[in-house]
Amino acid sequence: MTLIRWQKEPEFQAAYREARRAAFGQSIARLQQASSAAVAVLIKVMADPTSPPSTRVRAADSVLDHAAKAIEIEDIEVRVADLERAAEISKGHL
Repeated sequence: MTLIRWQKEPEFQAAYREARRAAFGQSIARLQQASSAAVAVLIKVMADPTSPPSTRVRAADSVLDHAAKAIEIEDIEVRVADLERAAEISKGHL
């Protein structure tokens, strides 16, 4: 793909990246809105004794996997906040 001269400009590229991030952000927001319904489906399938056992196990595994990832993310957020706080304190002592 050949870029037109103005497409090579740093200002254009920065604006284009920002527009792409905004569009992607809207998609992520829609996924987050649908996540409650998705969890409800997983739990329903997992708890439904009429669902095939393999389906119930996959749903249960998915619930556990996502719960574990959520805990990992929370732990990382706490660690980052602690590091940021320590960096701010360190700046004050320099």
